[in-house]
Amino acid sequence: MTRKYFGTDGIRGLVGEFPIVPEFAMKLGWAAGKVLAASGQPSVVIGKDTRLSGYLLESALQSGLSAAGVDVRLLGPMPTPAVAHLARAFHASAGIVISASHNPYYDNGIKFFSSLGKKLPDDIELQIEDWLEKPMIIDKPDALGKTLRQEDARGRYIEFCKASFPYHLSLKGLKIVVDCAHGATYQVGPAVFRELGAKVITVACEPNGMNINDECGSTHPQALQAAVLINKADLGIAFDGDGDRIVMVDHTGSVVDGDEIIVMIARARQQDNPNLQGVVGTLMSNMGMEVALRDMGLDFVRAKVGDRYVMAELGKRGWTLGGESSGHIVCLDKTTTGDAIIAALQVLTAVVQSGQSLHELRQGMTKFPQQLINVKIAQKSDPMLNEEIAAAVAQAERELGARGRVLLRASGTEPLIRVMVEGEHQQQISRICQDLADQVRKALG
Repeated sequence: MTRKYFGTDGIRGLVGEFPIVPEFAMKLGWAAGKVLAASGQPSVVIGKDTRLSGYLLESALQSGLSAAGVDVRLLGPMPTPAVAHLARAFHASAGIVISASHNPYYDNGIKFFSSLGKKLPDDIELQIEDWLEKPMIIDKPDALGKTLRQEDARGRYIEFCKASFPYHLSLKGLKIVVDCAHGATYQVGPAVFRELGAKVITVACEPNGMNINDECGSTHPQALQAAVLINKADLGIAFDGDGDRIVMVDHTGSVVDGDEIIVMIARARQQDNPNLQGVVGTLMSNMGMEVALRDMGLDFVRAKVGDRYVMAELGKRGWTLGGESSGHIVCLDKTTTGDAIIAALQVLTAVVQSGQSLHELRQGMTKFPQQLINVKIAQKSDPMLNEEIAAAVAQAERELGARGRVLLRASGTEPLIRVMVEGEHQQQISRICQDLADQVRKALG
């Protein structure tokens, strides 16, 4: 069945435009509550990032849930993965996050976690959408849900994160710059690293409701790079607005992306666990990541772009490590979903145990040059169904051999074909990418 409201990462849009309006949020809370009521005595935890509109949506959701007889624990500003963890810790029926992740402040969204701290199953989302089409009927006054504010939520999550770092190790002696994107990690992120012994310098940790992700965080690491160099720090860590993505910066000011972080974690895992089988990346993962992992004797599988697809592939194979170039890293041996703070702690574990700097550890992967050209087309279509384009791609793949690849991907939101070529030699891939883009433009433009 086709979803009417839920996308790949919950429901998201511009605040004030349907469906990100209080009327819909209240109805959504009620509909979700009706579905959860099948579990007996339903309860949920609600967390949010630092957007001003979070207050609006939180109140509306709370009202709808109460009308359906659901008890609510309000967590306040908390990272998305914290809500997933606390849903499990409190044995709640679900966790709800009010956030638009790395989007600007004028966007917002609502997404759900199951009682197991994982993305809500498709069938549950469809049931919620079914209830959204029904008239909203409020329970009797004695059956309404109660609400309380969970004052110790922050401390609970901090301790959970610290538990993913080996107890016998310490971050003493490390100077770390932490960029929280004026978002949901602004309190818990710096606290975790300080409590483990690091000297922490903060960047973008003063949210005002409208500066989330504004020229800061994992999508804009320039401020972090400058702060690392100015403060002569050992490394820097940048989160996105809701705390499920990470990029890092080494002491030279160079950005370390999600692919490199995954390889470093995999190498450390392999030393501790010889039975580690493989890693899941995406169609956009750098070829250098694939080569590095295969040189380590690990299998590598590409999923479609999106953490939902990475999680599905990990579950199918029984593996524990995967993620995206953008910095959404999943360590299923530590938690149930992508968690930027926990991913950072896994890299810091490798730094402390090896005695090497982040700059030295990243040398285990050599990124392949990558060229990307967006080609506008007349209407959305699969480029590989065109015989001339398919033949051109096949010829390009033969020329690149096993040390390169070609990806033609239709945009999901606009009439574009993204032509991407990777290989060992920049001049070669630039030529091939331009030739393929010209072919696509000629056939479909």
